[in-house]
Amino acid sequence: MQRRTFFLGSLGASLMFRSVAKAAETYPSRAVRIVVPYAAGGGPDIMVRQFGPRLSLTMGQPIVVENKVGAGGVLAAQYVAQAAADGYTVLLGSNSHLIQKALQPSLMFDPEHDFLPVTVIGTSPSVLVVSANSPYRSVQDLVAALRARPGKLNYASGGIGSAAHLGGATFATLLKADAMHVPFKGSVEIPISLVRGDTDFAFAIAGTAIPQVKSGRLRALAVTSRAPMAELPDVPTLHDVLHSDLAIQEFWFGLWLPRNSRAEVVDKLYGATTAALKDAAVKNEFEAAGIRVIQSDTPQAAAAFVRDESRKWAEIIKLTGISAG
Repeated sequence: MQRRTFFLGSLGASLMFRSVAKAAETYPSRAVRIVVPYAAGGGPDIMVRQFGPRLSLTMGQPIVVENKVGAGGVLAAQYVAQAAADGYTVLLGSNSHLIQKALQPSLMFDPEHDFLPVTVIGTSPSVLVVSANSPYRSVQDLVAALRARPGKLNYASGGIGSAAHLGGATFATLLKADAMHVPFKGSVEIPISLVRGDTDFAFAIAGTAIPQVKSGRLRALAVTSRAPMAELPDVPTLHDVLHSDLAIQEFWFGLWLPRNSRAEVVDKLYGATTAALKDAAVKNEFEAAGIRVIQSDTPQAAAAFVRDESRKWAEIIKLTGISAG
């Protein structure tokens, strides 16, 4: 009996020691994965891969980028929401996740309650693009064609509820025009569809659109930012053409952790991300891709921003009549 009591006591002490040791483990002690809900080669993916090496330096551990594409970002969000809340699995969250939840309330994740937003890292407008061989050389040309051929023109997107879908639906709503939505599995398929002539126009995220415009494959007709973009200085804003605030749409990206992540993990990732974003090379790389670096003042400010954005995009969805079906 005495031996048994000693054994249990030793086991308890051993378990307690391991628990304390685990809690005291310095984060991060191994590679951190950033799960990207977009296809490799698209604007958001390029952004993270440019940012990753600098974040690796400030974190002191490797940063691994993992693409998990599908359902407009839902698959990636569900995956991270169910991951261990240890700080080693991070989601590249965006307003696309808020939009998907507004479109499909029954989804098995809630962007406001299943995650801890760490910080916003960048924001990007969309670019209204057509093929370089398209007959449409201006927004006015495209508007005239939409009105002359109702229901005959179509626009590409990276999926239902994506930035390109919201941009196209808003455009049609403002014009009171009828255009067909053609969703693909990811944003990288948008330029291909335009060049092949499968689709007529699209609102591609700037990070995806700008390289294609500069290569001569696509033509930019307008941008959805409030002011013209430095990378496309001669391209007008859609707001200036259509004179509606609904035409101003910028999509943002940030880092989110699973809900039960420890405060010290959130703070560590926030501090490392903030330091990495101050690097001039990162800023230049982001801007070259049409992405403006922005930083949340605190993780709490990031959470408040997500809540405000959730309400805003729900209102836009209601106005445009977008549905998941």
